[in-house]
Amino acid sequence: MRLCISILLLFFLIFSQPCAAQPLSVSSPNASLRLTFSLHNGAPTYQLDRFNRPVILPSRLGFVLKDQPPLAYDFTIAAVDSGQVDQTWIQPWGEKKEIRDRHNELAIVLQEKTPSRRNLILVFRLFDDGLGFRYEFPLQPESEQVAIMDELTEFNLAADAAAWWIGAYQWNRYEYLYQKTRASDITVAYTPVTLETDDGLFLSIHEAALTDYASMALRRTSRTGFQADLVPWSDGIRVRSRTPFKTPWRTVQISDTAGGLITSYLILNLNEPNVLGDVSWVKPGKYVGIWWEMHLDLSTWHSGPRHGATTANAKRYIDFAAEYGFDGVLVEGWNLGWDGDWVNESINFDFTTPYPDFDIEAVARYARDKGVRLIGHHETGGGVRNYAEQMEEAFAFYQRLGVNTVKTGYVGHGQSILRLDENGVEQGEWHHGQYMVQQYRLAVETAAKHQIMLDVHEPIKDTGIRRTYPNMMTREGARGMEYDAWSPDGGNPPDHTTILPFTRLLAGPMDYTPGIFDLLYPEIKPDNRVNTTLAKQLALYVVIYSPLHMAADLPENYRARPGPFQFIVDVPTDWHDTRVLHARIGDYITVVRQQRDGSDWFLGSITDDQGRILDAPLAFLEPGQKYVATIYRDAPDADWRTQPYAIEITEQLVDANTVLSLRLAPGGGQAIRFRPATKADRQKFITSHSD
Repeated sequence: MRLCISILLLFFLIFSQPCAAQPLSVSSPNASLRLTFSLHNGAPTYQLDRFNRPVILPSRLGFVLKDQPPLAYDFTIAAVDSGQVDQTWIQPWGEKKEIRDRHNELAIVLQEKTPSRRNLILVFRLFDDGLGFRYEFPLQPESEQVAIMDELTEFNLAADAAAWWIGAYQWNRYEYLYQKTRASDITVAYTPVTLETDDGLFLSIHEAALTDYASMALRRTSRTGFQADLVPWSDGIRVRSRTPFKTPWRTVQISDTAGGLITSYLILNLNEPNVLGDVSWVKPGKYVGIWWEMHLDLSTWHSGPRHGATTANAKRYIDFAAEYGFDGVLVEGWNLGWDGDWVNESINFDFTTPYPDFDIEAVARYARDKGVRLIGHHETGGGVRNYAEQMEEAFAFYQRLGVNTVKTGYVGHGQSILRLDENGVEQGEWHHGQYMVQQYRLAVETAAKHQIMLDVHEPIKDTGIRRTYPNMMTREGARGMEYDAWSPDGGNPPDHTTILPFTRLLAGPMDYTPGIFDLLYPEIKPDNRVNTTLAKQLALYVVIYSPLHMAADLPENYRARPGPFQFIVDVPTDWHDTRVLHARIGDYITVVRQQRDGSDWFLGSITDDQGRILDAPLAFLEPGQKYVATIYRDAPDADWRTQPYAIEITEQLVDANTVLSLRLAPGGGQAIRFRPATKADRQKFITSHSD
């Protein structure tokens, strides 16, 4: 383990002996990656090589500050330390129970040669699957206040790779369809940005441990060169802070396969361990709720004759959840403030007062008596000051009612977040600047104080803080299922969910809200539909990871198709292990996951608008054990355009030597549950085969 940076810096300041020759380098534990640090005329740069071939060409580091000279030039290397870590830690919940953290570290103390002699610390961590690095600003009394005007961090790609990305600074936050272009065609993009080189190397550029800092976009500055673009405050300052402080980690994940990006846990490993202590109250699960009916315009969020959040309607969903073993029931639109133009008049939201037709005390009590939890809802409409003023009372209110999960929303467009500046004047802020990073973190910490889990919509992007705050369960942060209900472009195309696992989901879990069974609704939404087969809706529960998964459709639509619905009832949301069997970004993906504290495995496989046959070896199953595979697959005539409901449900006996042929219809998928076979199961299949 390396020395504490503060001790290292103190040692240097006392003895003041410049130490290191350069360039400096550190390799990953398996030596496949090498990071090289150099000073070029006093300016810090880094380069990343893989098997001695460049992945990131020399790229500069540093900062432009307000009212101070840049922290970017005239440096000398004052001290160097290095270390190795190889440890395994346990996620309280997650897509994999045991996470190995194995990396080599290089820490460099830089000091200016100018009279100010300011210090800047760089910490690099090399994993076998990528790089993380960050800056540390030590306590410097002569420059205690820091205002960052620009972060100069570069990512100069060695190749003009194919890139999947969404544009930054648009009015609808992160909710856009991903573009596929060459890296040289990117303008400015939110991370993660996913890349595939012509020789088959996969990269993802993102950040980890975003805490009290602006989120990072990537702005192209040369043909294949990119610079960190920090989302600014309304006055143009990117970050306000006081020394000492640390930036988020800048990350580059690397894999020979697209699936390898999905099973990389580098982002989590760069976050601090759990700070909440006992989190036995944090529990993954599945839920239903009063939500999809509003998107279909069958009921309304606002009060009136079609109000969705009524006591009677909530009890109907609770009865359904209790019957099928769901953990929670979400109710949106129950509290005062939804009438009128709530997006622009969000100051009206009252987070503890229900509409007269919703008896929240009675509903919460009814849910508890049925063994179901009411899931709370806080829509802010972007009115974060109004929310912050009521937040403590609102979470305490839910805790008293026994509500252990709250979905939050921050609907608002562009720079619609309003704050008061030091002169009391309202300023419009982006969702993803430092001000909102602080607001989102305040909600996480306040919820934790009241032992409440969060599902955040219109969020700040995930950067792995679920490790530090395990109550931060899932979030939206991309186009979800609701776009299939009302989007003017016809909804999410079939390839959308074959892109998300390699882009948005590399950041962390997503509340996509799958499970729509009524795929066509011509009488109520003639210009919209769900652009998948029924089998694909089932497979999404495995492919798209979320510890809180919604069965989003109406109860009557599930009752109408009990066979397929059984998979949603059976599939867990907490896993012991995750593996990727097939992966081609934008085309198809097959994921298998093993149930946490259980023996069952679940498979989800989906495709774009092209039909495919994929061979799936079942080598992940325990050797010598027979399993019953319950298979939910597209029927031979299935097609998302013409026969979206065509599905077959079959069973067969399999083991670790079996290779299943997965037939995926256009826009289709396949979902499978593997459970250990009993003696009765074996006899049944023997009898069936003999017949």
